[in-house]
Amino acid sequence: MALSGLDIGIFAVYFAVVIALGFYATRKSEGTKRDYFLAGDKLPWWMIGGSIVASNLSTHQFVGLTGAAYDRGFVAITAEWGAILLGLNVLLWIFLPFYLRNGFYTMPEFLQRRFGGASRVAYAGLILLIYVFVEISAVLYLGAFTLHFLLGINMLLSIVVLAFLTCVYTITGGLRAVVWTEMLQLAVLVMGGLALAFSVIHAAGGWDNVMVTQTEWKLILPSNDPDYPWTQYVGGTLCISAFYWATNQFIVQRALAAKDETHARMGVVFAQYIKFFIPFITVVPGLMAAKLFPGLEKADEAFPTLVKELLPHGLIGLVLAGLSAAIMSHVSGAINSCTTIASIDFYLPYINPKASELQVVRFGKIVGAVVGVLGVFWAWVLIHYSDKPVFIYLMDAYGYFAAGIAAMFLLGIFWKRATHAGALAAGGLTLPLSAAIDLFWPIYNSGQKLPFANRTGIVFWACLALGVVVSLLTKPKAEEELKGLIWNWKDALSTTGKNQPSGFMRPGLWWAVITLVVVWMYFRYW
Repeated sequence: MALSGLDIGIFAVYFAVVIALGFYATRKSEGTKRDYFLAGDKLPWWMIGGSIVASNLSTHQFVGLTGAAYDRGFVAITAEWGAILLGLNVLLWIFLPFYLRNGFYTMPEFLQRRFGGASRVAYAGLILLIYVFVEISAVLYLGAFTLHFLLGINMLLSIVVLAFLTCVYTITGGLRAVVWTEMLQLAVLVMGGLALAFSVIHAAGGWDNVMVTQTEWKLILPSNDPDYPWTQYVGGTLCISAFYWATNQFIVQRALAAKDETHARMGVVFAQYIKFFIPFITVVPGLMAAKLFPGLEKADEAFPTLVKELLPHGLIGLVLAGLSAAIMSHVSGAINSCTTIASIDFYLPYINPKASELQVVRFGKIVGAVVGVLGVFWAWVLIHYSDKPVFIYLMDAYGYFAAGIAAMFLLGIFWKRATHAGALAAGGLTLPLSAAIDLFWPIYNSGQKLPFANRTGIVFWACLALGVVVSLLTKPKAEEELKGLIWNWKDALSTTGKNQPSGFMRPGLWWAVITLVVVWMYFRYW
């Protein structure tokens, strides 16, 4: 597909502004590790919420979720609304107060304080694998796939260029540069997404024709469904959502950089509102693509096909700029999280405990470059992946890691009897048990693979059970060592600091409204 001069101009202006803004934010940096990794604890609620969604909203949704909706229908929306009811609520009401009141830089620090050093290292190792082999690589692959489909650009070239441009300002400026550029990228990608959504709805004959398909909208599918069984809500989705939104450095780091606890909570609630409306620019186009362009060779072709066939010049440039924004915001957030974990959880405790702040920041920058290279390599590997929608691959891959991580955190914060050995047992079981189920289940079930959501649920509850058993057989920490680390409802509902919730800044009120709306939608499309 040929681009017009207007498309190329919009595309070029976007890249120029993002790079310029990234370097401008870099100049504001004070050079300390608190400033580099947590933006100096100065983020307001709207930047926190916007940055959380911008880092999450990437080609996973633009290409992957649109493809999943094309392939499986309305049930794909559970990836967005499930986050509101599960993961973001777990962050808001369970973990966030403990993270903030203990001044943590990273999620592994919680495990260090609650259990010990080995659990911290186990988590840090698992999460770095997720970022490289799931987050960064899949996003780069999907972006390159779309640019190749639309413009014929070599996929490996797209991957390298996008990764390089993102690494330049991310590694140089730290979280401040990441968040500032993410706010611009969020605006661009939402405008691009809305342009595509309205064009698709117009091509489908208007909103009334979209609503006619409601008879096919189902959020609860049979337990043997390969991708979205109803049993996901008692296992797979529960632990993946809790892991991704509440124990994931990539997401939580923005809230840790808040001005105060009220801004942190309001930021998380604001993210819930944005997540509620995101399906309008991802799932709805996927549903209509299935009606307008049935029989595509790959479900992941749905998004680029809509762009190619329905958008006029000018809007094509805007959507491609939005797609690039989605790629860059997600990759920059993942790389920044890698640098933070590698520096705070490996370099400082085990490699150079006496390192100066300059040395810590320098080490983080080196790690960022290495992670970028590894992400490019694995994205190249994914070029040869199967015809199954890559969004399903992502959820499957999350399941391998999420079960053990979620079990470690939930045991640690809810049960004071949980021990270091129990946490390690729970975390250590997740990979081998997941692999064993995938290997042996088809042998005893006529070659049929267990749905990944059910496999993840089984592994999650098995990890919890093993953690409980091992904890009961080993010595727990003294109760005085657990002060401020075990959940109770008073801590969850209270807010510390001078800026107490009042007027517009009432997280509980706004949370109640969005929660009731989402619950009603689930009952509406049962």
